[in-house]
Amino acid sequence: MKVGIRFRIIVFAILALFVLPIFPQDKNFTDKPSSSDKRVASEEFRRGVQAYYRGTFNEAILLFEKALSYLPSEPLILDWLGKAYYSSGVEGAAMTQWELAEAAGYGGMLLKNKIEILKESRSLTPYASDNMKYVENSSFSSKNGSIELFRQPLSVAAVSDGSFWMTAYGSNELLHFNVNGIILDRTRGPIQGFDRPFDVIALSDGNLLVSEFAADRLSLLDKNGSFIKSFGTRGRGNGEFIGPQFLASDDYGNIYVCDFGNARIVVFSSAGEPLFTFGKKSGLFGGFTAPSGIAVVDGLVYVADSVKGAVYTFDTAGNFVQSLLPDGTLKQIESLREWNGNLVASAGNKVYLIDIAFSTISELTSLGNVPTNITAAVPDVNGSLLLIDHKNQKVEITSRINELAGGLFVLIKKIYSDKFPDVLIEVSVQNRDGKQIVGLTQDNFIITEGNRPVADYSLTGSSYLNKTCDIAVIVERSPNSLKEKALIEAALKEIAEAMQGRGRISLISASSIPSLEGKFSPADLMTLPNRIKAPASTDWKFDLALRLAVGELINAEQKRAVLFLNFSDPNSDNFKQYNLNDLASYMKNNNIHFYPISLKKGAPASEMSYLAKKTGGKAAYIYAEKGLKPLIDDIIEQPLGMYQLKYTSTMPTDFGRAFLPVEVEVQLLKRSGRDEIGYFAPLE
Repeated sequence: MKVGIRFRIIVFAILALFVLPIFPQDKNFTDKPSSSDKRVASEEFRRGVQAYYRGTFNEAILLFEKALSYLPSEPLILDWLGKAYYSSGVEGAAMTQWELAEAAGYGGMLLKNKIEILKESRSLTPYASDNMKYVENSSFSSKNGSIELFRQPLSVAAVSDGSFWMTAYGSNELLHFNVNGIILDRTRGPIQGFDRPFDVIALSDGNLLVSEFAADRLSLLDKNGSFIKSFGTRGRGNGEFIGPQFLASDDYGNIYVCDFGNARIVVFSSAGEPLFTFGKKSGLFGGFTAPSGIAVVDGLVYVADSVKGAVYTFDTAGNFVQSLLPDGTLKQIESLREWNGNLVASAGNKVYLIDIAFSTISELTSLGNVPTNITAAVPDVNGSLLLIDHKNQKVEITSRINELAGGLFVLIKKIYSDKFPDVLIEVSVQNRDGKQIVGLTQDNFIITEGNRPVADYSLTGSSYLNKTCDIAVIVERSPNSLKEKALIEAALKEIAEAMQGRGRISLISASSIPSLEGKFSPADLMTLPNRIKAPASTDWKFDLALRLAVGELINAEQKRAVLFLNFSDPNSDNFKQYNLNDLASYMKNNNIHFYPISLKKGAPASEMSYLAKKTGGKAAYIYAEKGLKPLIDDIIEQPLGMYQLKYTSTMPTDFGRAFLPVEVEVQLLKRSGRDEIGYFAPLE
């Protein structure tokens, strides 16, 4: 018996040495808390952390507030209270708590950086013009020592998974790089091989299209680089060219090719059938001399002329519209690529942003004064600019200045410790703009416990690869909705059909008291009658319905969205309890996109457009030609920088009462970010 007692004493002594106290002694307390206060605060804090990881953020807020009533100004609790407010969408309150914790000397540069990023995102003008400049992040040369990797790179296509394909004109191949610049694969195209591959673009279906300058043809490959077919031939007729160079495609899949030798544009259908050509002198248009870059933006075709130094605008039928940039503006202009509704152009050693609305240019980056020829400048899904320096045979990856200085925005969103010591963590990785970082591998992550390295962690899931989604559909229950029951039913059926069995649907009625009508599989939603039971009301509540819908998605699939079927424009009564900013933040901070679907003709209300824009969604119409399937596809194809990692903890738990610290660092080329958090093991 005495041996057993001694053994327990030794065990508790060891635990006392190694387990960090939840609340260290704070010399700044005016009233020193009693041990009973600490015990109560510790228990409320533990329950608050568990509520946070369950996704019940309001409950977590109440528990952290209660813990603070026993230990006022305790910085660890303030930090967690800030996390709970942030996740619930109340960013102003989150910032207040984090600033209080920082003032108490807690968090260091990590917390300071988090506060700065939050302030930038809430600012009306978050980025100064200097921060729009891009600087070199990393570069990959054609040679690794004496080993030649490729010759004469010319162009690049960024893919939605964070990787990119590059044409190597000199070595007649197409190379596939991952987000870290590692060559994953290479292909030589048709059976007879590529003949001077020039440009490459990714089509809407994921296939790749390559122009072959010397072969006078286009080659179609699947997303893995396997050859499918070639089309086009040498000549001056329709569907023919001499030296095809840069490529573009429109919303209908039509393909536009810069025919350098014939000084014109050749247009094909998505199937590769020749349609027409344009670019000869006519009317106000003087004709091309050397058509180079080409891009399609919002139904208009923009073509650059490298000799004239101009950019011209055409409609998709090839009719001249105007000169976007007059002759002589950008000499040696090469490629054009669409970027957020504008154009990115390369010319000589510089890259420019062309503002379509104002016909202005601004410099984005420069590779210095050494002899350089940038033949491609392509924005990727992670917010970087990929440059091809053809003269020096390099791939240059550039990032915004503030990103290299401030780093990535890393957040540990959830920790699952119910199978302790096996621990599962979910990590969100974004840049400072809030753009999701996709394509990361296990090598990009470092996990530590109390700043001690974890040896056996593994990357077990990447949400950007997920091909399913969960959605919540809100149905407006105003008096107008009673007259349009058939239209609502048709919209619900169309949504369910577009889901194609991928995920679950929560149906919410936006009545005077919003209610969950049920959770359905897509098949059930198409067949079950009388799904909407809530009464219509002139006092229908959009804000409460949206909060309810988001709450249903917190623990759903990582790819998730709220769809709002509406007839009426919202008024002030629809935002009595929650304002637009808090609603947008609640969705954005939980990776939930908002899609208002108008069941009436006309432009969507400005409030709905605002929520869609802030959360990465889109406004849609039930009357759209292609229906609602593209909307569901958009949700599933959204790039999402959520990652799941697993490791085995070696931390002592004090029978589930110890707060166990864990840290995750993400390194991507020369950018990095870090987050620190903690959790409790199950009580023993």
